[in-house]
Amino acid sequence: MIEFINYYLIPGITLGSIYALGAVGISMIFGVLRFAHFAHGDLMTVGAYGALTAVWVFDIAPLLAIPVAIALAVIAALLCDRLFYKPLRELPTIYTVIASFGVALILRSLVQVLWGTESQVYSSGFQKPLVYFDTFRIATRHVQIIVATLAIALALHVFLAYSKLGRCMRAVADDASLARVAGIDTDSVIRWTWIIGAALAAVAGVFVGLDTDVHTNLGWNMLLPMFAAALLGGIGKPLGAITGGLIIGIAEECVSYPFFGEALLSPSYKSAVAFIIMIALLLFRPRGLFNGRLL
Repeated sequence: MIEFINYYLIPGITLGSIYALGAVGISMIFGVLRFAHFAHGDLMTVGAYGALTAVWVFDIAPLLAIPVAIALAVIAALLCDRLFYKPLRELPTIYTVIASFGVALILRSLVQVLWGTESQVYSSGFQKPLVYFDTFRIATRHVQIIVATLAIALALHVFLAYSKLGRCMRAVADDASLARVAGIDTDSVIRWTWIIGAALAAVAGVFVGLDTDVHTNLGWNMLLPMFAAALLGGIGKPLGAITGGLIIGIAEECVSYPFFGEALLSPSYKSAVAFIIMIALLLFRPRGLFNGRLL
């Protein structure tokens, strides 16, 4: 059992935390702007490389480089919205969805031109894990990722539930036309949705680099499980996306544990878990666990 906790459950919670942060942005953008943002993973990549640059230039810890990652991802998101998405806002949603694929390719290509195509790491060398009760082991980076995600989830809940901007965002997500008639500045809400979504994506990107490495397909490889997490929690339900992310992450890691003497699924196929869950949800519970919007 302790082996299951050390090598499957804790890594699963860590991976789920990363999925959760990315899925929240996807869910919020869909709730307010009504389109699936397929460039969201590449905003994670931009943030991860922004932090990598800060680590190189200022010789600081990756967590201290998060503000740089957030700044770069937010600038990229706002520019993409202004240049590519806003002109298409009055057209059918499919135009914006297709445009987001193009934006993903643009962002990835810019990253490759500016930083190259080789994988990078924030820090090299072996990090000794924390050991409790002689048997329970957990990596320091996993503690940092899980605790930070819990803090962000709590802050996001307080923001959406009690702040004026949070209430405005929920109103626009429920009915944008009615919110506009009620005097809500929808353009400001859209702008802040991009800022918050990009900031969370940047943090998720830094966490991926902290847990593994930084490469140009970092965010793209995370896109399917993040969408699965958003669907599982309910599209347009940010806190549901956090729950969905944790479930997807834990499921992906735990299916390779030999519960009955043999692994349920080979580790090389664990990414299929997110796809299976997503298809099952679309077939049997399209509104997700928290009764979100239909795609």
